[in-house]
Amino acid sequence: MPSVDRYFLDSPIQSGAATLSGDEAHHLIHVMRAKPGTAITLFSGNGMEYDSKVESVGRNVVRLTVLSHRPVDRELTVDLTLGVALPKGERQKWLVEKAVELGVTRIVPLRTARSVAQPVAQALGRLRRSVIEASKQCGRNRLMEIAEPRDWGELVAGTPEVACRLVAHPAGRGTEADGPLAVAFSRDPLRAGSFLLAVGPEGGFTSEEVALATCAGWRTVDLGPRILRVETAGLVLVTMVLARLPCGGG
Repeated sequence: MPSVDRYFLDSPIQSGAATLSGDEAHHLIHVMRAKPGTAITLFSGNGMEYDSKVESVGRNVVRLTVLSHRPVDRELTVDLTLGVALPKGERQKWLVEKAVELGVTRIVPLRTARSVAQPVAQALGRLRRSVIEASKQCGRNRLMEIAEPRDWGELVAGTPEVACRLVAHPAGRGTEADGPLAVAFSRDPLRAGSFLLAVGPEGGFTSEEVALATCAGWRTVDLGPRILRVETAGLVLVTMVLARLPCGGG
């Protein structure tokens, strides 16, 4: 893992110099008490890391010298999307943080019949900030996308090209040792490299919503006999997929 503190710069980083402001500068100035000469790593979401050092510290701005840069890829070797009916409150943030750590490519907030938390713009903004914080911690140099919310029917109808589409649903329990997930992986998804996983709200998807998905080619997956919270179910499904990829997906 990175040995120096990482900071996100929401603009292209040019060779030679960079300037931090806003939340990132506040953290570096007032929490880390940075001084001229302090070494940090910058990233801007383009897959590069920039070794930098502090040149000067102002009240709300930090000016840095960029010493070197290099591509550092800590992404999965597959495209993995998690569609989820968001849980309430701080559980949303926890879900996003762990999805970033596991390498999820994007989260699509879902509107379903039983949704309890509406994905409004203000909440999405907070989640995108959580993506940055989690990326700083885990070393990702590309930001996980928080996509615009979609209705369940829209997602089902609009993603026929995704090789492996799985929806968490108790009726998905199979007779094989690994259940329907093993069947899904026995067909074609490993070579295609794209996955779309879906988890419903508290109370799950309705039977009509599940039928809509299965008629469109999705496969149901049973996550076990216990009732899982939304955020737990999402991460369990992601982990089940990663466990079946070579080297855990990279």
